[in-house]
Amino acid sequence: MALVRDNARTLRAKADAHELDDLLVRQARIAFDSAVGMSEVRSWRESLPALLADVHDAGLDHVEVLIEHKLPFSPKRVDAILCGVHPVTRRPSYVVVELKQWTNAVQREDGLVDIPQYGRPVLHPVEQVRNYCDYLVDFVPVLGPEHSDVHGIAYLHNSSATGWTLSNYEVDRHGRLFRGDERGGFVAELRRLLDPDPDTAAAARSHADDLLSAAPRPSKPLLSVASDEVRTREQFVLVDEQRVAYTLVEHAVERAHRQNTKTAVIVLGGPGSGKSVLALSLLGDLSRKGREVMHATGSSAFTQTLRKIVVGSRSQRSQKIFQYFNSFIGLEPNTLDVVICDEAHRIRETSVNRFTRAAVRARARPQVDELIAVARVPVFLLDEHQVVRPGEMGTEAEIRSAAERAGCKVEIVRLAGQYRCGGSEFYEQWVLRLLGLDPRPPVRWSELAASPDEQYSVAALPSPTALEAWLLGRAGETDTARLAAGYCWQWSDPVTEPDGGRRLVDDVVVGSWSRPWNAKPEKAVPGAPPAHFWASDPRGFGQVGCIYTAQGFEYDWAGVLMGPDLVRRDGAWVADRSHSHDGPVRRAEPDEFPSLIRNTYKVLLTRGMKGTGVFSTDPETQGFLDDMCR
Repeated sequence: MALVRDNARTLRAKADAHELDDLLVRQARIAFDSAVGMSEVRSWRESLPALLADVHDAGLDHVEVLIEHKLPFSPKRVDAILCGVHPVTRRPSYVVVELKQWTNAVQREDGLVDIPQYGRPVLHPVEQVRNYCDYLVDFVPVLGPEHSDVHGIAYLHNSSATGWTLSNYEVDRHGRLFRGDERGGFVAELRRLLDPDPDTAAAARSHADDLLSAAPRPSKPLLSVASDEVRTREQFVLVDEQRVAYTLVEHAVERAHRQNTKTAVIVLGGPGSGKSVLALSLLGDLSRKGREVMHATGSSAFTQTLRKIVVGSRSQRSQKIFQYFNSFIGLEPNTLDVVICDEAHRIRETSVNRFTRAAVRARARPQVDELIAVARVPVFLLDEHQVVRPGEMGTEAEIRSAAERAGCKVEIVRLAGQYRCGGSEFYEQWVLRLLGLDPRPPVRWSELAASPDEQYSVAALPSPTALEAWLLGRAGETDTARLAAGYCWQWSDPVTEPDGGRRLVDDVVVGSWSRPWNAKPEKAVPGAPPAHFWASDPRGFGQVGCIYTAQGFEYDWAGVLMGPDLVRRDGAWVADRSHSHDGPVRRAEPDEFPSLIRNTYKVLLTRGMKGTGVFSTDPETQGFLDDMCR
């Protein structure tokens, strides 16, 4: 989807009449249901007329221009895409343009760029536009190299050679840069990539239509491609803040070896913001470069699934790169180059448990201190709204404080946007407001997601039977679906049948409907996947997952059964510990219990890639959900 699309001649006339930025503001308000910041309006006002004037001087008034085109399955937007015909190949030609108003910039040793007014490093503009091109080619079939020509240009129309230090970059078809004082070269490049013959106007319109109407391929599910990611090559395209975080880690490792330094990198982002994709990209690339790197989580299900799918069930040696947060007690400092702490919000106060040997117990320190000590570059990826158990200590403040005590340089990166939940810009916001985790009041889904481009599905179903049928009806033969619930029912051991077989017990009971919880980790049941693989094994449908088997995973369609541990009363949420069957959470402090329960449902409600259905066992709460899901 583009905020505005028209031929270059019409858009230039609107820009000259000072109407284009107003049109973009109106379209943005419709598409995003929110106002646009003045800085973005200023960028439209200053950059788009410059681009359109150069397109005119190139004799390309007839080409179609897509302004603020949204990347599929992503919150990111491309400044402009020029659509036309390549003058040599005669194929569809798309020129992706990243516009910058910078007058000066300094390229750092690590390749990132410092802009005086930003106060933080950003990607080199050529790297940014190259990532956008790669991303579009990866997800839009009509842009594949067998169909079209795609080119990327970063255009810094206000800059000149004076004080310029951005010339160190690799040139390829997806990445070139022109300054303002190279305007003639930019105009010539546009003519080289787009046919100036006005008779190609109809073809240009057709090619723009093809791009806008193309059904994008689904976002690659994390675990289905993770094997190739770690063993052979990168399969994920990292963009913007993801690439910044990647670059900071990469160069921190190089600096550690050259200068004996130590750097902690903290990456913050909500569910589906790309944290685990970043983790696997780092793991794969650093491993192939011969660095000593390990991946750690606090989730048995997540770690076991990564071990099985990423490296294969027979590769016992390779499986050891996937460990737990409590695996590093007593190790020598800087044993590793990098430890990647995925889901770092699950870091606990200490790694000691009842199985820890006395000699090791004596050397134990706070878990976060152990993780920082074990590697020259510890990387922490976390979402503070996913803390769901007492004693989970993984917050930005805790990690930063521990890193500074250890003498580490600290780098912070905040991932913006949403790559799960269909790339919806609104769904996580809706969930946060629904559960009172955002100070703004709850809002109906139809009011928040009014954009015609919004494809994420939200539904309140009248019963668990209807919820299960809703999931089945959407999953079909290719999509995945799972039903998860709050921990409001007991979790029985499997029953041994007279013939010696074992079966799960239907513990989750709502009226005449009943289903079992997923299998317990240590108690195998024929026909049911182990708990670690409930989210990724097709046999997981038919069992109800709890927070500990769902957290960290994704599936196409998510069903959430809300129990009586969180109910709506007089316009507010009430958490009731008497209905919780999660022992540690039930014993939480009075001021901690409500946030743990709301975080639990926040996690369950943000597992779906394409849609979420929800049902509450409490009538008043169900009425509230019915209203909010409209």
